[in-house]
This record gives sequence, C-alpha cells and structure tokens, in this order.
Amino acid sequence: MTISNVTWDFANLEFDRVGERMGLSEEELSGALPRARQAHDDLMRRRAAGQLPFYDLPYRGQEVGEIRQWADSAKGRWDDVVVLGIGGSSLGPAALLHALGRNALPPAPIPRLHFPDNVDPFEFDTLLRNLDLERTLFNVVTKSGGTPETITQYLVVRERLQHKLKDRAPEHLVFTTDPEKGLLRELSRAENIPAFGIDPGVGGRFSVLTAVGLLPAALAGLDLEALCAGARAADDEGTRPDVLFNPAYRFGLSLALLRDLKGAGTVVMMPYSNRLLGLADWFRQLWAESLGKRYDLSGAEIYWGQTPEKALGATDQHSQVQLYMEGPFDKVICFLEVADHGVDVVIPRFYPDRPALDFWGGHTLAELITAEKRATEEALRQAGRPSLTALFPRVDAFAVGHFLMTLEIATVFAGAFLRIDPLDQPGVELGKVLTKKALEK
Repeated sequence: MTISNVTWDFANLEFDRVGERMGLSEEELSGALPRARQAHDDLMRRRAAGQLPFYDLPYRGQEVGEIRQWADSAKGRWDDVVVLGIGGSSLGPAALLHALGRNALPPAPIPRLHFPDNVDPFEFDTLLRNLDLERTLFNVVTKSGGTPETITQYLVVRERLQHKLKDRAPEHLVFTTDPEKGLLRELSRAENIPAFGIDPGVGGRFSVLTAVGLLPAALAGLDLEALCAGARAADDEGTRPDVLFNPAYRFGLSLALLRDLKGAGTVVMMPYSNRLLGLADWFRQLWAESLGKRYDLSGAEIYWGQTPEKALGATDQHSQVQLYMEGPFDKVICFLEVADHGVDVVIPRFYPDRPALDFWGGHTLAELITAEKRATEEALRQAGRPSLTALFPRVDAFAVGHFLMTLEIATVFAGAFLRIDPLDQPGVELGKVLTKKALEK
C-alpha cells in the first residue's frame, strides 16, 4: 500500500503574508490556544466515553470485511447500482466514487453507480426508465428509516420492481440503516432483504466510513482497506495535543478565528482536479450543517455559521476568482492541489513559426493546472485574501481517506472550540416536520 498523506499549508492565512485586514497574527493564534487545548481535552474525554464513535470507524476491520465479502459475492451480477439516499447518505459515497471510481482507464467500470439524491420527478423517472431492472441493484440508505425523500423513492422503486420481477423484487434490494430498529430494519426482517447497519452514534455527515460509503465503494471495486488506512493515519495526526502541529485542529481553529476576528463568513473549497470536486460537495454539508447553529451549548443565541462554497480550478478562475480577488473581504479559499495526476498530456509544438502558440509547446496539462493554481494563490495573497492548501500526493484511496477523516476531526474540534454542538441539526429536523404537515393538508 502506498502511503500518501495529504499535507497542509496554512502560511497564507497569516498576517505577515496577507496583511492585517484578513491575516491572523501570532498574538491572535497564541491567544486562542488555551481555549483550543480545552477543546482537545474535551474531544479526548468524549471519545473515551464513546460519545464520538466516528473516530473509531477506520478500525472496524470486521465490518469492512463483511461489506467486502458481500460485494464480492455480487460481482458480475449488476450493471447498475442506484443509491437511494440524501445528504450524507449520498454525498459521502458519491465523493468516493467521483474521486476514485475513474482511476482505471476506459472502458467505464461496471457496475455504474447512480446517486439520484433529489426527488425531481423528471430526473428520477428518466433514470428508472433507462435502467434494465433485471440487472440493477437498489441500495436504500436511511439510518432512521423515515427520511422522506429516500422512503418515497424506495416506494416508487419497490412498485416498479414488483411489477417487473414479481417475487424476485427483494433480490434487487439492499438496505443501509439502523442496526436494530426502524422501518427498513423491519422490512429487512419481514422480506429477507440484506441490510447493513449504521452505528447509531454516527450522524449522516460523518458516515462516509460506515456502510453508507463503504458498501457503494466496495460494489465499485474501490480499495476499502487503503481508504481506512488513510483515515487511521489522519486520526493519528488528529489526536496531537499541539494544536498548531495538528492539521485538523489548525484547519478548524483558523477558519473559526477568520470568521470571528476577520469577518470571513465564507469558505470556498477549490480543487484543481475534477475528481476532487465531490469532496468539496461533501465538505459543504459537513461544515454548514455541523456549525451553522443558533444556540451554543449554554443556550445563548449566537447565530454562528460560515458558509461553505465550492469552485473548480481552473474553470472558475474565469467565473468566480474576480469576486474572490476584488470583492468583499469576507472569504477564505481552501485549495486542493494534486502533485501527481496519474496521467499527463504533453502540449505539442504544432505551430513552431507562431510564437504565441509555440510558447505552450513542450509543457504539459499537469504543469499548466498546477501553475494556474499557484498563480491564483499568489494573486490572492497580493490582494490580501487568505488561503490554505491541501496537497494530495496523488488521488488514491489512502489520500482520500486521510482527507475525509482530517476534516471530520476539524469539524468536531471547531464545535468544541466554539462551544456549539456539531452533531445535531435542529433546523433540518424542523423542515422534515413541516414537509409532512404540508402533505397532510
């Protein structure tokens, strides 16, 4: 297994690089350290008490083995796998597949995975009409068993499977849900449908290393062991008490301070790799839903939040970077850079007699996209705009697992530092209640 830790560069968040208006001074960082150390102690106490089980997911080798064994037994049976889930039940596995599912050369891998995570009737019906139900598996993912979007999609699928396949319909279903209770668990027992459990203490946005993410990844043939090994390496880094040498803590602390001291109410995750754009989508839910809270732990109203956005380099240099460069001083940019893209394309010297075209000849597209990232980073620095960089040595399962775990730890650390609960989502739950009320009318 290749060890490929993601490394982090926080230099362009500092006062001496981007200036006083948006840069963090040594005094501001050091002044926050006592509170940050208390946050570390709180996390370690809660972890030891079993209150933060997401930390333990990369160490559950038996569960990983069971998932891998079931996926291997299904190999060759399915042309398509449809994951019915929303929020973390879709964003996590979709990010894994987007990053890692295209590492092989064409032809496109089988099975093809689909993530119809919205109840848009046109799109969902179009997908179902274009699938061969005889060769399709539906993975229904909801821990509670009551997520409205997922359950309604399941009911549509169940009726179509029954119409087409009669008594064989349950053979085309697998559930990912609570290990003991809930509607899907009841149906699993009653109809002999395979079901994998989600630790009850792990919320959806922290569930990518449960069966929520690992089952689709296994069905797609991804390397679960390397993914978990990368997460374990991030956990080793993420338990260091020295906050400034712990990349997860440094990330969480820096963004919290930039929001509260410098007015950086938006964090933009900007990968310079199409394969990593799904990680930015996944991060948006993790950061927004965990930290956008009205109350702190004492019950005081704080209305804390930092809006996460995504951009794609170099594409969005031509749509968003003008705003980042000269718009309001309210953003921090998190670049994702790749050292080795796994393949490269040489730019040919096709017009040697035309200097404007010949200039590019002999370089490669990997050189170009890296140069564009670093130029954007430097231009932002000169404009006094803060940024940080996560450098992926390569886009592989180890690095992706390392990145996911680092940001999960960063999120709970930020919650502990800010004294808010990063594990609940009362605003989301209210929306579910009001949706049912609207349908009752």
